[in-house]
Amino acid sequence: MPRVENPNVLVGFDTADDAGVYRLSADLALVQTVDFFTPIVDDPFTFGAIAAANALSDIYAMGGKPISSLSVVAYPANGDPDLLEEILRGGLEKMREAECAVLGGHSVADSEIKFGYAVTGTIHPDCVKANRDARPGDALVFTKAIGTGVIGTALKRGIATFGSVEASVASMLMLNRAACQAMLEFDTHGCTDVSGFGFLGHAREMALASHVTLEIDTARIRLLPGALEAARAGAIPGGLNNNRDFVSPEVAAPANLDAALLQLLYDPQTSGGLLISLPAADAAALERRLSGAQVVGRVLPRDNESIILL
Repeated sequence: MPRVENPNVLVGFDTADDAGVYRLSADLALVQTVDFFTPIVDDPFTFGAIAAANALSDIYAMGGKPISSLSVVAYPANGDPDLLEEILRGGLEKMREAECAVLGGHSVADSEIKFGYAVTGTIHPDCVKANRDARPGDALVFTKAIGTGVIGTALKRGIATFGSVEASVASMLMLNRAACQAMLEFDTHGCTDVSGFGFLGHAREMALASHVTLEIDTARIRLLPGALEAARAGAIPGGLNNNRDFVSPEVAAPANLDAALLQLLYDPQTSGGLLISLPAADAAALERRLSGAQVVGRVLPRDNESIILL
């Protein structure tokens, strides 16, 4: 689609960023996003809460503060209204945790359940953390473990362990608010959240938008308990294969890299962590400041590939 020329559009769709940013005044801009998906866990309350955390993540990835939201619901016309109530309650509870008001929403009759939110946040126009602002010399910090996609697939196949599912759900329920607040204490240059396109898919978007190459130390990326075992057992979601097919031509990987680990780097994540680009000294301080944060690589001048794996 052609780019809409508007001087107040600070971030549009042309760099595949996490949210759009529209300037209202010299010191105020809106951050806007929408995200919804089909159930990924059995419990309806938990599903609603995860959907809310996932939608909120796009606002946090830009460095914004979520203020209001509208629910997006697709539900069978003859479905159980009590189940729908639990989905909505779960989402509302997570929005309350984020101090983000739910103003209403829209629903349609659909044979397949879908749920999520359109979220609006605020930000100072000079403080936007876009995926296009990673700089050569920066270090890369990632704030969560990966593996929600393969664990979810393992759950559907009946081969997931209780511990792996519990850890995956806890990760998906965790807001990226603390990670956002922590990165704003430092000279953060760029940021993106890792969600449906997987770690490497979103890293590729950052590399292309910033005209750089990202070098990733795969040994430093944290994995959810049971994720590696699920990948080795063949619990591969369809989205992982799609991500790999699309992104792998721009990834240089060593021949001896564990095949299951490489699969996990393409694994579609739900409510995943933030990938943050900032000076090395600040990255080390952020790693100490934020529990779960890990320096996972560095930003290089643009090379032939978007991503180099070590």
